[in-house]
Amino acid sequence: EGADAWYKDGAKERFLSGIVNPEEWTKVDDILDVWFDSGSTHAFVLRDRADGSEDGLADLYLEGTDQHRGWFHSSMLQACGTRGRAPYRGVLTHGFTLDEKGNKMSKSLGNTVAPEEVVKQYGADILRLWVAQSDYTADLRIGPEILKGTADGYRRLRNTMRFLLGSLADFSEADRVDPADMPELERWVLHRLAELDTRVREGYAAYDFQGVFQAVFNFATVDLSAFYFDIRKDALYCDGDTARRRAARTVLDILFHRLTTWLAPVLVFTMEEVWLERFPGEESSIHLQDIPATPADWLDEALAAKWARVRAARRVVTAALEVQRTAKVIGASLEAAPMVHVRDPELLEILGSVAFEDVCITSAIGLSGSEAPQDAFTLPDVPGVAVVFREADGDKCGRCWKILPDVGSHSHAGVCERCDAALD
Repeated sequence: EGADAWYKDGAKERFLSGIVNPEEWTKVDDILDVWFDSGSTHAFVLRDRADGSEDGLADLYLEGTDQHRGWFHSSMLQACGTRGRAPYRGVLTHGFTLDEKGNKMSKSLGNTVAPEEVVKQYGADILRLWVAQSDYTADLRIGPEILKGTADGYRRLRNTMRFLLGSLADFSEADRVDPADMPELERWVLHRLAELDTRVREGYAAYDFQGVFQAVFNFATVDLSAFYFDIRKDALYCDGDTARRRAARTVLDILFHRLTTWLAPVLVFTMEEVWLERFPGEESSIHLQDIPATPADWLDEALAAKWARVRAARRVVTAALEVQRTAKVIGASLEAAPMVHVRDPELLEILGSVAFEDVCITSAIGLSGSEAPQDAFTLPDVPGVAVVFREADGDKCGRCWKILPDVGSHSHAGVCERCDAALD
């Protein structure tokens, strides 16, 4: 019957009999608040149910911007009248969903995007990721090309998690290394984790899903995949049971627990899949895990400043090697042993304090404070660093692929000293 029941004959007796005397009441037919039902939902959803909230209040009401004068308003009026306060602790409003060109969706225009079709084609996590990537404070655009971009970002994150899973096979507490005993590169990763932990927690608390995702995505793709993983692949694949490899795997374990819990609210199915791959069981779930506490002493601004300079110098080297790769002089960076001329004595000392050849993924590297030749490679935004290309000297190790002079002079044929020791 709906609201029409109010206008049928006998409505007054029907609704009031057994409660009050219908004759003492006057039925009014010309006023009806269509928002009253929705405005009172807090009472029968949160207050009057056994599984409602303890105080009958909602943590959050969320709807489109049109609800400032609708549901948000009617709920507040009704609750203020019955209990003296708003029924929610917070309100979040979002814009409307438009097509890729910013046009209103319409079946007649054929530009609608049905959520079930997105889920069918890409999976639910892609749709959730699209929401997390969007600025919901304004109108949101969605369409095939936008979803392709979202799916590409998802694949990059998934590859990051695959690398972690592959590198952490058979990792145990016996392999764990205390942060104080780790190399600088690992401690730099812990510093970045500590920075991000604050950003993620504050972002989720403020419902800034876009900010959280962008920070985690950039960390996973730029700091990890394109830098840390790229450097440490050699140690993970080719070192024996060394302190460096144990430290790297300890950091990867820490990364695993942070990334899965950070991303679980958005990529709910993927992070569950990743978690169960490592910790299977009927009672196991990423959604039963809290974000781990992050020690404050992981923050190390001095170390971060040092490695920012190392990374800047590395960019010059990798760009110089890319020129040689494009010219087909070399096929891979391990075929190079460049000479790096550094004008600043402090930076020269910094680069000499780290395994810069490993950082640049070359077989060897030279550092010099002398004036660089005129034809040395430079980058305008990294002044004082110049690179002279040189090919690596020696033979290629059959195990780590580095080109070194000592290859072939050890008990195991065709390998370098490091790999010979690992094979024993």
